[in-house]
Amino acid sequence: MDKPNVELQLKTLPENPGVYQYFDKNGKILYVGKAKNLKKRVTSYFTKNNDSQRIRVMVKKIHEIRHIVVASETDALLLENNLIKKLQPRFNVMLKDDKTYPWICIKNERFPRVFPTRRLVKDGSEYFGPYTSFKTVNTLLDLIKGLYQLRTCNYDLSEEKVRNGKYKVCLEYHLGNCLGPCEANESEAEYLKKIEAIRQIVKGNFKDSLQEFRLQMKEHAEKMEFEEAQKIKSKIDVLENYQSKSTVVNPKINNVDVFSIVSDEEYGYVNFLQLSHGAIIRAHTIELKKKLDETEKELLELGIIEIRQRFNSLTREIYVPFKVDAGEDIKVTVPKLGDKKQIVDLSTRNAKYFRQERFKQMKIVDPDRHVKRIMAQMKKDLRLKEEPRHIECFDNSNIQGSNPVAACVVFKDGKPSKKDYRKFNIKTVEGPNDFASMEEVVFRRYRRLLEEGEPLPQLIIVDGGKGQLSSGVKALETLGLRGKIAIIGIAKRLEEIFYPGDTIPLYLDKKSETLKIIQHLRNEAHRFGITFHRNKRSSTALNTELENIPGIGEKTVVELLQQFRSLKRIKEASREELAQVVGKSKAGIIKNHYQEDV
Repeated sequence: MDKPNVELQLKTLPENPGVYQYFDKNGKILYVGKAKNLKKRVTSYFTKNNDSQRIRVMVKKIHEIRHIVVASETDALLLENNLIKKLQPRFNVMLKDDKTYPWICIKNERFPRVFPTRRLVKDGSEYFGPYTSFKTVNTLLDLIKGLYQLRTCNYDLSEEKVRNGKYKVCLEYHLGNCLGPCEANESEAEYLKKIEAIRQIVKGNFKDSLQEFRLQMKEHAEKMEFEEAQKIKSKIDVLENYQSKSTVVNPKINNVDVFSIVSDEEYGYVNFLQLSHGAIIRAHTIELKKKLDETEKELLELGIIEIRQRFNSLTREIYVPFKVDAGEDIKVTVPKLGDKKQIVDLSTRNAKYFRQERFKQMKIVDPDRHVKRIMAQMKKDLRLKEEPRHIECFDNSNIQGSNPVAACVVFKDGKPSKKDYRKFNIKTVEGPNDFASMEEVVFRRYRRLLEEGEPLPQLIIVDGGKGQLSSGVKALETLGLRGKIAIIGIAKRLEEIFYPGDTIPLYLDKKSETLKIIQHLRNEAHRFGITFHRNKRSSTALNTELENIPGIGEKTVVELLQQFRSLKRIKEASREELAQVVGKSKAGIIKNHYQEDV
């Protein structure tokens, strides 16, 4: 077969709504997409400069374009979703969640049973759902069982068989869980009233059942049937308790689907809440794997269509955090305040929690994938040539100009590698000079790594602004490493990130994982440096005080500190305890010195 002329195909595409499909030279499907205007959308892939490497790769592989024209944008949305699920093209968003969900079935039979199932049989039965878990289904069925007495047997309770006495009541009847329709102890009309009430509860409408129970309770009370009235009151309490747990929004909000999204470098997480009579009757989140750097709008639109199809939603209004194309028949509301805005915020919060849970699971099940994701994100955010698997961060500590020291902390795969931490006493700089001190420690650190043939980091971070960064760059230049290792500075006040030769700082999203790792590095370097500085000052003070005692030298001071660990303990030690370490003569000198000070 001759290679189709893609340019000719582009010229002849219709300007109608529809679905387009890209195929490679072997006839393998690459991508399925939807469009309001097929010609404009498909042409845009070949005319605009795509930032995404993955889109550029896909466009190079396109050998043939096929399209299907449909009547409306809604039809295009539905057809696209169905084709993606059926064909699973390589470059399309991948739905990670594709399991069979449970339903509640009201069986099409005389005296209908109500039970959970994963199988939908086309026999006229009613199915409500699907629900996101059997736990939800069982909770609802337990509620129904507590309110209404229904049969659980699978007998054919036809009028003829019941009239002829074919069946006898079972244990469920004697336990009070069934009223015995098999022996005509309950009429079909009364039983169907209960089924209608259950139908409304499953839909999220508790009002009718509560009204009916309150009426029954009042009638029993008026007849002095207080035991029966108490039983009905217990049912009202059960129903109200269940309703209060379900209701989190204004009861006036009815028959609405709520959608929100959070996303990262690789995935989008779309949350769905279904509201009926002011109650959330369903909640679910799906995970979508990005393939072509899709926007949140594109992912949310795909998620909305998928979820509405899966859960058979027929609502005509949706709440979302921003404008989306959801089809011509659906009213799209973007709430700005009040109860509607709160429910969208709740949905977003659920999407975030789901994402956090997935990350925690990923760390446990596949830690390498988690590290790869973070490293890829840091490489992109910080505009690096390679992933920063090995990062080193420097901090100076010279409080009031005394005992100037510096610290270098090392992170590998985004985590502290404490065995590689290094401390530096500033040797060549007189007085407090952060810039010169930074140049000295960076030079000493990488001169040593070069001399010992140790691996160099992919990223160096200096704690400070442009001045400290320039000092670090100067040290690298002296060693011939300028341009071979990426180096940045982070200024404390506004978390500004500076690059060599660039006066305009980079500001990362305050919630980004990249910034959190940089902050962790900076804080760890600061902690490590301050601890070293504090210990050095304490050691100097101790040495000075003990060495000032006539007849006590440096060697004796070291022996005392190794044994007693602090000046306070040395002062409190008895003459005999001191003598065991430094001998009777020196023990006497130390005790006499401190007794004279008292």
